[in-house]
Amino acid sequence: MLPGHPTARALVCAGAGDSKEPVVTDSDVTDSEKTAEVLRAHAEDAFAGELAALAAQDERPRPERWRLSPWAVATYLLGGELPDGTVITPKYVGPRRLVEVAVTTLATDRALLLLGVPGTAKTWVSEHLAAAISGDSTLLVQGTAGTPEEAVRYGWNYAQLLANGPSRDALVPSPVLRAMADGKIARVEELTRIPADVQDSLITILSEKTLPIPELGGETQAVRGFNLIATANDRDRGVNELSSALRRRFNTVVLPLPATLDEEVEIVARRVGQLGRALDLPELPGGAQEIRRVVTVFRELRDGVTTDGRTKVKTPTGTLSTAEAISVVTNGLALAAHFGDGVLRAGDVATGVLGAVVRDPVADQVVWREYVEGVLRERDGWKDFYRAARELSN
Repeated sequence: MLPGHPTARALVCAGAGDSKEPVVTDSDVTDSEKTAEVLRAHAEDAFAGELAALAAQDERPRPERWRLSPWAVATYLLGGELPDGTVITPKYVGPRRLVEVAVTTLATDRALLLLGVPGTAKTWVSEHLAAAISGDSTLLVQGTAGTPEEAVRYGWNYAQLLANGPSRDALVPSPVLRAMADGKIARVEELTRIPADVQDSLITILSEKTLPIPELGGETQAVRGFNLIATANDRDRGVNELSSALRRRFNTVVLPLPATLDEEVEIVARRVGQLGRALDLPELPGGAQEIRRVVTVFRELRDGVTTDGRTKVKTPTGTLSTAEAISVVTNGLALAAHFGDGVLRAGDVATGVLGAVVRDPVADQVVWREYVEGVLRERDGWKDFYRAARELSN
C-alpha cells in the first residue's frame, strides 16, 4: 500500500528508519471496524452475528458446503426467534412459501431465477441467499447491455498470455467460474439486460455443470454446493428476452409487490431505519406519518385507484416501486436533518415524490396534477402535503 493512498490506514514516520511511532496497517483493523467504516457492508458482514447464531443452533441437515440448513436460511430471510432468545431480523417481508421454494431450488441442480417488476427486492433477496448459503455474496456478475462473455466465462491476463502462452496462470476466472470451483453461489444481476448471445453462454454451465476451456484443452467442473441465482424483470426498456433453452435451466420465482399498505409501510420503515443509521441520520419525529403518506401515494398511483376504492386515478409511466419509496423517505430525512427543523414534514418528501412520479415531463405531469387536485385536495389530514405538492406543481 502506497503512502498517501486514499484508503491507506498507515501512519508513515518522517524517517525511513524511525520506528519510534506505531504504524497502523490494514492488518491491524478488525473486521467489525472495517464493516463500520464502509458505506454499505456485504450481507455476510452486516449480519454476521445473526448468521453465526443460526449456525451454532442449526442441527438440521445441510447440503454439502452450505453454511446453514435450508430451514435456517429461510429463517434468516424471514426472521424469527431462536431457542436461546436470539432475534433474527426479517430481511424480506412476503409470502413464506416463495422463500421456501427459492431456498429449496438452490439445494437441487436447478438454478434460481428471481423475476419481478423493479423494486421488488430481487437483488436484496439474492444477496442474502448467497450470504446465508455460502457466506459470500460477492461472486457477482452485473448485467448490462455491454456485459461481455468474459464476465460470465473467463478472460485472460494478456501480459502473461503474450509472455508464456495460454496457461492456468494467465486465465482470469469470472465470478461464475470461481463459484463453480469453490462450490458457492454465483449471482447474475439483471440477466435480461445482458445480450442474448452472452446469456446463452450460461446454458452449458447450468445444464452440464461444466465450463469448457478449449484454449487449455480442458474444463472446469462445478463441485457440490455450486448454484446460480439470476434476477430479471421484463418491465424496463432495453430488455432482452431469455431463450427458451436458457429459461428451462431455471426454476422461476416471481417476487410480488407488497400485498397490503401496512406491509409496504413496514418494509419502507425498516429499510429507512437501516439506511439512516448507516448514514448517521437521526431518527426524526414525523417519520411514521410521512412514510405512510409516501407509500399511500405510490400505491394509489400504481394501482390506478385510491385506497378506499372510490376514485380512479391515472397511472404514471414509472413503476413507483417500494425501493423508490425508501429512497424518497431517506432523502427527506436528510433534508429535514440538515436543512430543516429536525422534524420530517410533508415538504421534505414531496419533492422526492414528484421526482419519482414525473418521469415523462408531459404525460406524467398531467397525471400528477390531476391526482393532487382530485385526490389530495379533499383528503382529511393531508392539507400540508397538498400545499407542498401544489407548490411544486406550479
